Amino acid sequence: MPQPTALCVYCGSSAGKHPEYAEQARAFGAEMASRGIALVYGGGNVGLMGIVADAVLAGGGKVTGVIPRQLVEREVAHTGLGELVVVDTMHQRKTRMFELSDAFVALPGGFGTMDEMFEMLTWAQLGLHRYPCAFLDVRGYYRDLRVMMDHMVDERFVRPEQRASVWFGEEIDALFDWMQAYEGSYQPKWIDRDSVHA
Repeated sequence: MPQPTALCVYCGSSAGKHPEYAEQARAFGAEMASRGIALVYGGGNVGLMGIVADAVLAGGGKVTGVIPRQLVEREVAHTGLGELVVVDTMHQRKTRMFELSDAFVALPGGFGTMDEMFEMLTWAQLGLHRYPCAFLDVRGYYRDLRVMMDHMVDERFVRPEQRASVWFGEEIDALFDWMQAYEGSYQPKWIDRDSVHA
């Protein structure tokens, strides 16, 4: 796969407990701008969301935010973006972010970050896209999630090929190198005959 042109970043509307979260979010945004990769994100001006967006903008990069109406005030919609798309529902937000992107990365975040990223992993599992999906593992934030995914494979709920297609790591340069080398492939989800009842 060539370098992504528009990268969807999922991350917290909080900056988190440790300063490293903000530092890495800022460094990630700066690296995106230096590589000429546009940012697609949730449109907020708070937490890691705002930090990533500001870093891309500071580096001269393009940023598109997508935010539901009910969150415009709660997440303090970023007014300095090149484009802010306001939609009616969370489902529309996720769909529009997908349509605008050709890669997906999760920085540390909460339930919303997990929901959005796992929807993209599910869509990849179903063959709806073949874009790279990665977790930037700041301070080991996603260590236990990686263990859980491996457990899903061991228990035969996820194919090894599907698990292997998801990147975890803490090095920003390594993440971008992996995305450039990524070759999307579709491996259909297995259904064990023993689990099918007439």
